[in-house]
Parts: sequence; structure tokens; C-alpha cells
Amino acid sequence: MHSFLVAAEESEHQLRDIGIDPFGVGAIALVILIVLVLGLLAFGKGREHS
Repeated sequence: MHSFLVAAEESEHQLRDIGIDPFGVGAIALVILIVLVLGLLAFGKGREHS
């Protein structure tokens, strides 16, 4: 278990070294998914139910 935590910390440091913020990537992914869900709901309101 300890080696997994060390590997996770190393990969996070590597991402930060190249300028990619993991929280920023997560926030962008969340916004994209919310927009897609809202688009799906808007599309579904215009369809007739069978």
C-alpha cells in the first residue's frame, strides 16, 4: 500500500512539473459532462414519448 501512495505522489509531481493541474483537468471534465447532460435533457424535452 505504501508503494502505491509513493507512486501516486510521484505521478502528481510529474504532472505539476509540466504545468498540468489535476484539479483543473477535473473541473474542465466536470463542466463538459454537465453541458452534455443539459444538452441531453434539452433534446429529450422536444421528443414525443412512445
